[in-house]
Amino acid sequence: MRKVLLLALLGIILPVRAQQVLSLDSCRAMALRNNKQLSIARFNQEIARYTKKAVATKYLPKIDAIGGYELMSKEISLLSDDSKTALNNLGNTVMKTTGESLTSMITAMAQNGIITPAQAQGIGQIVGQMSAPMAQSLNAVGSEIRQSFRSNNRNMMGGAIMVRQPIYMGGAITAANKMAEINEDLTAHATESSIQNTIFSIDETYWLICSLKQKNKLAKNFLEVVTKLDNDVQKMIKEGVATRADGLKVSVKVNEAEMMVTQAEDGLALAKMLLCQQCGMPLDSPIVLADEENTPSTVSPSAISGSAAIAMENRPELKMLSDAVEISQQTTRLTRAVYLPQVALTGGYLITNPNVYNGFENKFSGVWNIGVMLRVPIWNWQEGAYKVRASKVATNIANMELQEAKEMIELQVNQNMFKVKEANKKYAMTVKNVEKAEENLRCANVGFQEGVMTATEVMEAQTAWLQAKTQHIDAAIEVRLSETGLKKSMGVLD
Repeated sequence: MRKVLLLALLGIILPVRAQQVLSLDSCRAMALRNNKQLSIARFNQEIARYTKKAVATKYLPKIDAIGGYELMSKEISLLSDDSKTALNNLGNTVMKTTGESLTSMITAMAQNGIITPAQAQGIGQIVGQMSAPMAQSLNAVGSEIRQSFRSNNRNMMGGAIMVRQPIYMGGAITAANKMAEINEDLTAHATESSIQNTIFSIDETYWLICSLKQKNKLAKNFLEVVTKLDNDVQKMIKEGVATRADGLKVSVKVNEAEMMVTQAEDGLALAKMLLCQQCGMPLDSPIVLADEENTPSTVSPSAISGSAAIAMENRPELKMLSDAVEISQQTTRLTRAVYLPQVALTGGYLITNPNVYNGFENKFSGVWNIGVMLRVPIWNWQEGAYKVRASKVATNIANMELQEAKEMIELQVNQNMFKVKEANKKYAMTVKNVEKAEENLRCANVGFQEGVMTATEVMEAQTAWLQAKTQHIDAAIEVRLSETGLKKSMGVLD
């Protein structure tokens, strides 16, 4: 018997222990860790941080290395075909011309009696013997000269290392870096906005569950009340002091109460699923909220006060719009920089094969170089002026949106202040209404038992009691949510 009781107790205790008790702060913390939109906002913030670092490198010199190989079907020739032929036959041409000149000179000398015909004949034989070897030697020299003029560039290889250092880019680099810094702030403010939206959503769901839990209890209490009335009426029908119509009216009320219990339980289950999804938990997780058992009477009126000045300093949406204005101003500077003079320092080392610096020698050789590049736009049909004006108009639009947002946020803060006051008044009023409804129900039950009141009047008192209790629960939750809404409108919900 003891073992059976022990197993029964374990069966009751274990499911209770399996339930996870969550407070509002723990729900907020889990949501901030697991919310997907918030994770996306944090990733965007990380992207902005890396983008800022990338843009900062534009101040630094850039070094590039390039290389290539090219196979040509023909090589570049510095000599024409006629020049090549002339160089190959240089000796023959020279000796032919020289031989004709010597023969004419020797003949003239013999005719003038300077030398004898026999001497002229001997000199002619000597010149004839020397012309062939000299022609061959000169032909070889001409061929060497021709080979020296070959570019030998069918197989071309080259490479270079280039260094570029911007000196003045019209302010474009400074504007780009400023935009990157502002964009990083913008993503940080977007993350802050996502955090506040996540917290607000969690608070809404959390207090909705607490409200549905109390309404579920109320529906069950109402069911007990109408069920007791139904039993009393059925007894009275048997005794003949009540009609069948009275019994049917009460039975319909019992059915409505049962439906209310079912709807409250279903709504509570769905709301808990939503909270689990927002907190990154499985939808079927057994959770219990720390405040769901607290009765509305434990709620204290909100004492928070609103301030538009605080909202202007803390609202992330205003900070984001202010960042958008600054980005638009930097965009104007960036647009203007494109049409201003730009100066850059260049340098590098170039290597080629064949060696163009030594008669197309078939070896690698290189040369250093350094220079300054200046770009000055002269005329663009006022394209730059039009773009700058358009960018300034966009800045004016951003400023107007910022001013409008400030006005709307100020209005929102005032609206939430009124909501807090109304919620406090409504809560105080529902407390009194509940007291009156309970007293009215008590009197109706006593009158019904004494036979001076009908079942219909009792049901009306029960309905009024149910309505007063429901309004009391709604007012208590509205106090909580109005306080949260006021904090969010001031940008201090954290």
